[in-house]
Amino acid sequence: MKTIYLDYNATTPIDPRVAEAMMPFIHQHFGNPSSSHTFGVTAKAAVTRARQQVADMLRCHLDQVIFTSGGTESNNYAIKGVAHAYRHKGNHIITSSVEHAAVTQVCRFLEEQGYLVTYLPVDSAGLVDPKQVEEAVTPQTILITIMHANNEVGTIEPIADIAEIAHRFGILIHTDCAQSIGKIPVHVDELKVDLLSVAGHKLYAPKGIGALYIRSGVKLEKLIHGAGHEMNRRAGTENVIGIVGLGKACELIGQDLSAAQAHLGEMRDRLENGLKKKFLPLRINGHPQKRLPNTLSISFQSLAANCILSKLPGVAASAGAACHSDGVDISLVLKAMQVPLEYAMGTIRFSMGRFTTTEEIDRALEEIIKVVKRGL
Repeated sequence: MKTIYLDYNATTPIDPRVAEAMMPFIHQHFGNPSSSHTFGVTAKAAVTRARQQVADMLRCHLDQVIFTSGGTESNNYAIKGVAHAYRHKGNHIITSSVEHAAVTQVCRFLEEQGYLVTYLPVDSAGLVDPKQVEEAVTPQTILITIMHANNEVGTIEPIADIAEIAHRFGILIHTDCAQSIGKIPVHVDELKVDLLSVAGHKLYAPKGIGALYIRSGVKLEKLIHGAGHEMNRRAGTENVIGIVGLGKACELIGQDLSAAQAHLGEMRDRLENGLKKKFLPLRINGHPQKRLPNTLSISFQSLAANCILSKLPGVAASAGAACHSDGVDISLVLKAMQVPLEYAMGTIRFSMGRFTTTEEIDRALEEIIKVVKRGL
């Protein structure tokens, strides 16, 4: 039978409606948006329309959206851009201990350049405490970068509260929304952020396309130099095909987010409750309420996650730890949450999506229960 895909937090398939919107720009409208002839004008209009679609989803202005190659570039541009543009004001950055590598590795790089970075702890549910954010602020702090929702356990961070603290001290705030967009509302006016990263392949658009929201008035040192593309903020001929796909994907999110949330929550809870009925003890990682509706990080005591998944060829999911002869490699997120080793080693992330069905969840339950019972 067809493998059941429960790894939507890793990447999503391209929605057929997104693919359909992209097709004319693969076969027909191939012009360079910088060209003044008909081919270029058509391509430029498509880029502008997509920019508006992204802006509508985020509830921001069209000229505040810059297209990038994906979430990683958006994070790099936001963090490095602020660090270099505001170096005269200070050299301190605040982040969390559960960020994606596309944030933590940028911060590590900046530390090598003489910047100071504070990595805030999280509680057992993966939440950053806004009070600790405020306590970490110094006169040299120029940026706070905290993810909106965690990719491993789904915990949703109090970004609006943290943004209020940042702005009270005149500090810029960036949030990585790669995992939250399409699952919960993501509006810049509610989050109150200055910079926000979007990753296309997490929301049913192609890989290799993303966006960065930049609040008006925020200065960024360029990451990519060249001609004056993207309002002179990012050089390089636009990826028109990917941009059109991202725009359509954002439009679809705006049309049916409430229904999507309900569906994702139903699928996740069906899997979670089905496993809880069969196995004790089980540990559910992440905040019980402030959690993405599609994400289930679950730990099987004293079992090895990679071994479980190796015996589940019919279910695609991600392990939170890898056991080998030299020991156990546990994810930095689980370590930061201080998940006990006997649970951390058996942690699997199941993430549901737009196309997940009840039948697939029930089939997955059968397979998982069968494999785990053997391990017990």
